[in-house]
Amino acid sequence: QLQLVESGGGLVQPGGSLRLSCAASGFTLDYYAIGWFRQAPGKEREGVSCSSSGGNTNYADSVKGRFTISRDNAKRMAYLQMNNLKPEDTATYYCATRPSADYYDCSPVHWGYWGQGTQVTVSS
Repeated sequence: QLQLVESGGGLVQPGGSLRLSCAASGFTLDYYAIGWFRQAPGKEREGVSCSSSGGNTNYADSVKGRFTISRDNAKRMAYLQMNNLKPEDTATYYCATRPSADYYDCSPVHWGYWGQGTQVTVSS
């Protein structure tokens, strides 16, 4: 059974950093794309960063230069390093996957498997 579990969220002050983790089970990450998405209250879910199995990446303009997606296929893990966090980054962050190794488009509608989410709050 394919499963994704996020961790690493929390409360952080503006300018701080967090590292989100996504643990995958029930499938081989080598053949799957991985993406990070977020949804703030009252807003639509948006793509943050996505990665193909081979390491091609895509970032939302709002996080370029601050966030970094990475993955360890052997460990079945994906990560989102978030630096210089801003209050507008506050949201529930979700990890998602799809069985397309070369895919890294970050439109949420094309991703079929989702984790339960982890809350990130940026506030002083």
